[in-house]
Amino acid sequence: MSNDQYYGGQQYEPYADANANGPQNPADVTQTWEGQTWDTTYQPAVSYDQIQAAQAQAQAPVSHEQPQPQAYPQSYGQQPYEQYPSHGGAPAAYYAEPVAEPEPEPEPAPAPVPASAPVADGGPAYSSPTTSGNTRITDAQRARAEGRSPVIEPGMQPAALTAVLGLLLAGGASLGSYGLLVPLVLLQGLTAAGWFRLNGMWPARQGIALAFLGGLVADAALLATGREHAAAAILGTLGVWVLLCLVLQLRSHADPDERMYGLMATIASAALTVVATGHLGAAPDAVVVGGAAVAATVLARALPLPGPVSLIAALLAAAGAGIAAGGLTDLGTSGALLGLGAGVCALIGLRVASYDYPSRFVHMTAGVALPLTAAAPAVYLLGRALA
Repeated sequence: MSNDQYYGGQQYEPYADANANGPQNPADVTQTWEGQTWDTTYQPAVSYDQIQAAQAQAQAPVSHEQPQPQAYPQSYGQQPYEQYPSHGGAPAAYYAEPVAEPEPEPEPAPAPVPASAPVADGGPAYSSPTTSGNTRITDAQRARAEGRSPVIEPGMQPAALTAVLGLLLAGGASLGSYGLLVPLVLLQGLTAAGWFRLNGMWPARQGIALAFLGGLVADAALLATGREHAAAAILGTLGVWVLLCLVLQLRSHADPDERMYGLMATIASAALTVVATGHLGAAPDAVVVGGAAVAATVLARALPLPGPVSLIAALLAAAGAGIAAGGLTDLGTSGALLGLGAGVCALIGLRVASYDYPSRFVHMTAGVALPLTAAAPAVYLLGRALA
């Protein structure tokens, strides 16, 4: 066999330079080969003595004693990264393990906003929604979760506006039907807009316009027929408007549940707006007493008093205002009964406007108008009975 030998698929020439340099010691001769390892750029040289020592260790009997560490040189599989040559001139630290970057500190959470807090005018303070992208829970949901009543009274400012509007109705009634028409139209507009917002339907321009138009039609019909036919004018307009609301809702392409909810809200808003026309059909003295009684009721109810005490104070204020206003008219002391009836109806309307944590817009519309609107039937019926 020639000197050109193959070992492990690689040409092996241990004595290639023997004739040129003379005989060499076999122990000084190294053999190299290439294998598929994880590092293909550098293969360390292994001496003949290391190969013989490894074979002898493999053939030695297995000992059950604890093996002692021996000072063998490190093999190519255990050589640290720092001993390998760098690639492309890059430092050896380039191949070290990456250092983990410190995690960013979490941003502090925004301070919680209280559900409600008293303000200067005695009404509740409303918390503003967050701007960080997280939708906050509503005040009504927080109140239910905490076991509190989801009711907020409108407060002193809406009560003052109700009192002013009630006094305007009383003053307009003393001037005549057309003097009463201006504050009555304002009352009907606030009723139509506030009822839809109280039911969570906003914007509802079509429903508001339809309800407000029903009130105007009822006013025109009553002025055309006179006070003696007020009941026919009010009930006739109400029947026509219920049918009109039904037809319009049937033409809607919304879901059946939404269509039914919109139909009920529209009919209720139109009915309340038309019922407010009862102030125009009642006797002028009854409107004066009723307007004064409602004004006193809402102002007394807005005072910072305990619940039962506030309720009793509001009813006493209604009766007292009825007596005082009745003394200025022909009703006399019977005005106390009319004022008490108007005060009870005003408290019902005020309670409706306070339900389910309404917004400030609801308080400034429905909270102002509903006490006077709810008192219209009492003013009309008791006024005719006591006249």
